[in-house]
Amino acid sequence: MSLVSVNKQELRRVVREFAAHWTSEAVDIESYLAAQVDDETHREVVGPLLAASGASGVVRVGGQEAAVWGDPTVPEMAFSVTKSVVSVVAGVAFDDGLLVPDQPVHQVVDVPEFRGPRNELITWRHLLQQSSQWEGALWGKPSSVDAQSFREGTEVHGTPPGAGWAYNDVRMNLLTYALTLLMRRSLSEVLRERVMTPIGASDRWSWHGYRTSVVEIDGRPTEVVSGGAHWGGGLFIAARDLALIGQLFLNGGTWAATRVLSSEWIDRSWAPGPVKHEYGYLWWLNDERIPWPGAPSTGRSARGNGGRHLLWVDPARELVIASHWTEDPLGLVRRVSETVSASRGC
Repeated sequence: MSLVSVNKQELRRVVREFAAHWTSEAVDIESYLAAQVDDETHREVVGPLLAASGASGVVRVGGQEAAVWGDPTVPEMAFSVTKSVVSVVAGVAFDDGLLVPDQPVHQVVDVPEFRGPRNELITWRHLLQQSSQWEGALWGKPSSVDAQSFREGTEVHGTPPGAGWAYNDVRMNLLTYALTLLMRRSLSEVLRERVMTPIGASDRWSWHGYRTSVVEIDGRPTEVVSGGAHWGGGLFIAARDLALIGQLFLNGGTWAATRVLSSEWIDRSWAPGPVKHEYGYLWWLNDERIPWPGAPSTGRSARGNGGRHLLWVDPARELVIASHWTEDPLGLVRRVSETVSASRGC
């Protein structure tokens, strides 16, 4: 039984207001992505793109849909929301006993990228917390050219694993590569079979890599999906399906009495990292109201493209918000949260 209440009339008014202001320039997605990427070199898009169709979103409260806007069944590019979905698949590997967070990756994934004195120190935890400090090139993209790495001021080249933090798509792709080799399957297949089908998601979502990110596994060409959309690719998903992933985490990993993810993995995903306290296993944590000032401290989020793509999960309010192309995501989170009473302090 839900312990929260929602002002549905005010909630509907809020979502109507935010639906009216969306990133319309992303209809021309090629020009939009080019303007978002600050890198001076290696700017070529090597993964598929999907033009924006408009603002869309879903609000779930107490396990039920409470409001929608736009068309919540139309897939959109998720940008770095994809990173948190990588964590979901990593959780499947953890639950299957394949992934041990503090195990050096090279002990179970034998590829050149994890060889050498420094790279052999990289653990799964480092990759999941974006603190691997790995340097190199993957799928033709060097880690050093990702300009977003330096926006947080915690990246210092040449430091050992665990000594810095960087939001780096090349290192994210290193993680998806390693997970693909560990699980011997495309992460898209794993996500579909182990998560999306059990939670009742549609079949309209898709997950893409680059035209260069194909490897052979057991004699089969296998696509390695990307962990973001910096050079195209990543997760294309509708708001309604994205909201179901949030609900799964809110449920502690169960769906209709079926265990999909372990609660231990969700706790690990939402535990602060040692370098970046507001970051867990590829999830943002708002305990100190960073990066969402003024929003509830109980919120956890997956966010991409400056928050224009968002999955917000607040256990204190039994609240899930999934949105695409919202120009004021912080305002959306604040205003929607105000319509829902908290079941415990925040």
